[in-house]
Amino acid sequence: MLVKYWMTKDVTTIDVADSMHQAINLMKQHQTAFLPVTKKGSLVGIITDRDIKRASASDATSLDIHELIYLLSQIKVSDIMTKNPLTVPPDFTIEETADLLLKNRISGAPVVENEKIVGAISQRDLFRALISLSGLEKRGVQFAFRIDDKPGSIKEVTDIIRNYGGRLVSILTSYERAPAGMRHLYVRAYDVNRDAMPKLIEELREKTTLLYLVDLRENQREEFIKSGARE
Repeated sequence: MLVKYWMTKDVTTIDVADSMHQAINLMKQHQTAFLPVTKKGSLVGIITDRDIKRASASDATSLDIHELIYLLSQIKVSDIMTKNPLTVPPDFTIEETADLLLKNRISGAPVVENEKIVGAISQRDLFRALISLSGLEKRGVQFAFRIDDKPGSIKEVTDIIRNYGGRLVSILTSYERAPAGMRHLYVRAYDVNRDAMPKLIEELREKTTLLYLVDLRENQREEFIKSGARE
């Protein structure tokens, strides 16, 4: 899943000579946590809600509304922006981008190609991608397993679910917190025969370790393996 398919293409930017007051209004109007800063069309920085909070006068509460508006109009974007901002190319994967934002503790980044801004990617965009990747919009049932890390182990589980009418929406695996020689498997399926759910659960538990299931249609949540760590 590449950034270019999930980024916001209609990017709102602000000029380096604009005021902090204008930046606040733009962020509010477009409901964004950051704005790329340009000078003659070229990216020179980024301004975030964090920059604005940091630049706000500590004694702002002692000012009347006219004094406060005047103060905000005098502070320029160039005074508080972050220079040389992190950017991502459009062919970055969603995972690479999420890792970059997390490590640098930022809420988003401009997407740049051939030195031109072609979009912006934010936490909101990453959440949309995650929801799509997990198949959540299809609702259905999510099963979580601990399986042997060997060829064919996923098929053994998914074949059982299919035998009960399940149509697979997503299959995700992870080695995070899994014992050596094992991995975690997360399967979301819909059209599962609810009347046969107890039998399906029994068959799955005979075949492998079923950790939990979440049936979003029926609002049913059941854990089969109790653990201090989240699976």
